Amino acid sequence: MTGRPWWAANEGLAFVLELAALVCLSWWGFHTGGDSTTLKLLPAFAIPALAITLWGLFAAPRARIRLPLAGVLAVKAVVLGGGAFGLYRVGHPAAAVALAVVIIANTALAETFRHKPAPEAAPSASGG
Repeated sequence: MTGRPWWAANEGLAFVLELAALVCLSWWGFHTGGDSTTLKLLPAFAIPALAITLWGLFAAPRARIRLPLAGVLAVKAVVLGGGAFGLYRVGHPAAAVALAVVIIANTALAETFRHKPAPEAAPSASGG
């Protein structure tokens, strides 16, 4: 599992998992709100907004504040793990565990790929 195609596929999966975490956080926020629609929508927007802010400040590739790897992984654990927790809290424990397992595997592979350079392209048969 080395090379650019695996790296690109894993990065694409990471993006999908980030979006899924935001959806799960929003869903959980909606369910934690009060009885009125307004009280449901407030946490449904506020919780993912907080997650997006944390991600942008500390975990994004172009984060404003560069943390050591442990700090970046901690922020990812809070945001992505929060998505799995939110899914659990809305009543889908098996899906939450599956999401958490995929998040952990994806993050581990992403860090492995980041610390291992991509193989050089093989020279073409025409010598160029």
